[in-house]
Amino acid sequence: MSQPKLVAFAGSLRTRSFNKKLITIAAEAARAAGAEVTVVDLRELNLPLFDQDIEDSTGLPDGAKKFKTLLRESDGFLIASPEYNSSITAALKNAIDWASRSESDDEPDLVAFRGKTAALCSASPGALGGMRSLMTVRSILGNIGVCVVPEQVTVPKAHEAFEDSGKLKDERKAKQLAALAQSLVEFTRKLKS
Repeated sequence: MSQPKLVAFAGSLRTRSFNKKLITIAAEAARAAGAEVTVVDLRELNLPLFDQDIEDSTGLPDGAKKFKTLLRESDGFLIASPEYNSSITAALKNAIDWASRSESDDEPDLVAFRGKTAALCSASPGALGGMRSLMTVRSILGNIGVCVVPEQVTVPKAHEAFEDSGKLKDERKAKQLAALAQSLVEFTRKLKS
């Protein structure tokens, strides 16, 4: 496989989200490493909270179908996860939950996730840089069949971490993020070959 297809997204809905900035940098690094990358803004999917009554009455919402299709057609994911109260955001969990649903009896379970790869990063104003959220995301993804690379990048003091241009001020963190993207691209190539 010469060019892995990746979907990159942040688990934040906020327009000026630190994690949206971080996922933009990670996506650029993955492209530089040879991947085709589609960046998704979860806010634009307009997903309702997962509710099986909605699913039973009208099927998956349009945004969930779009997101699931992108995940299904990809080889892996780049995810930036904010940390809310020592865990992941409702927006990120909700998007994963909707994309995990089968749309027909003959569709394989977790078709958007099984056998895919992922790399995780996080930016947070706190001293740990969102590390606690990444443990939860790693656990969820592992349980639904995603192979998550062991490396991860956290950016503490996120409110001070970015230039006005959106780049990271700390060159060491920028290099770590580029290395994470490179690792995901190489791992995905190996897994899919």
